[in-house]
Amino acid sequence: MALSSYVFHLFYKFKVLVLVTLCLMVLWATFSYFVNSRQEISKPKSMLENFRKVTSLEDSQKEDKMESTAAVSTLKSFQGPCPTVSPYLRGAIKLTFKASLTLEEVEKENPQVAKGRYHPMECSALQHVAILIPHRNREKHLLYLLEHLHPFLQRQQLDYGIYVIHQAGNTKFNRAKLLNVGYLEALKEANWDCFIFHDVDLVPENDFNIYMCDRQPKHLVVGRNNTGYRLRYRGYFGGVTALTRDQFYKVNGFSNNYWGWGGEDDDLRIRVEMQKMRVVRPSADVARYTMIFHKRDHGNEENGERMKLLRQVSRTWKTDGLNSCSYKLLSVEHYPLYVNITVDFSMQPKIS
Repeated sequence: MALSSYVFHLFYKFKVLVLVTLCLMVLWATFSYFVNSRQEISKPKSMLENFRKVTSLEDSQKEDKMESTAAVSTLKSFQGPCPTVSPYLRGAIKLTFKASLTLEEVEKENPQVAKGRYHPMECSALQHVAILIPHRNREKHLLYLLEHLHPFLQRQQLDYGIYVIHQAGNTKFNRAKLLNVGYLEALKEANWDCFIFHDVDLVPENDFNIYMCDRQPKHLVVGRNNTGYRLRYRGYFGGVTALTRDQFYKVNGFSNNYWGWGGEDDDLRIRVEMQKMRVVRPSADVARYTMIFHKRDHGNEENGERMKLLRQVSRTWKTDGLNSCSYKLLSVEHYPLYVNITVDFSMQPKIS
């Protein structure tokens, strides 16, 4: 019994030892697996953290750019409107016309003008204004006008563009039709609010004569030097006029049938009055112009048919104007100081 009891006790110890050993092996295996798993997991975590850092940096840079863009956009959107009376106005200025003036000089004096366009940087302009200038064989007059008109308009804090509509060929000059072309072509480039129809030989003397449109069609030439600064005649509506896009469209623009000098401005006034609109003018002390002296151009002789045409306005205005303005567009060139639109009118006989 004693021997068998001893053997049983020994066997029991052996079983306990084996069991403890197995438990230790399981614990070791579990511990090793856990450590290895932590190391394996730490690698993708480290990669993920690095990726997050890079992504965060890129996002930060993108956000900075977006914030910068948004700041500029916000600045523009919150940019206040320009004042009704610009602080840069000088009033009456004595005009001079230098015989040796060059286009390059005028360009250097107006570095902020590009492709005939300008807008103020410090505020949002009250109107977008297109200046339309009919032209043929008046290069020096155009140069003088551009020299004075650009700074004049900039001091008024206008968003503006200057369009010179040049009549090619040797048919009789048609100022009115050129202005219709200018209106139609300018609207292809921008959504202009206001149109100034401007003779090339008239230079404004006082920048309080604001080149913006009114609730009614506006006549800007109350007086000029060659008329003693008095209105040429009652009802005169020539030289420089301002009409909104809608006002000009409402009267169907100018007539296309005035070949040579005279009559087209009176025709426009009749159209305005027929639409129950009235002509308004600035005060006589600011609406003053210097007319650059010139002889009558060959091809712009006095129109002997103008009185007959004026008597027909009430019957013809609906079919003679913007809706019937046919022309051949030869080119549209964007020069630094103006957009040059060249057209050809082929319906008139050549000048003898």
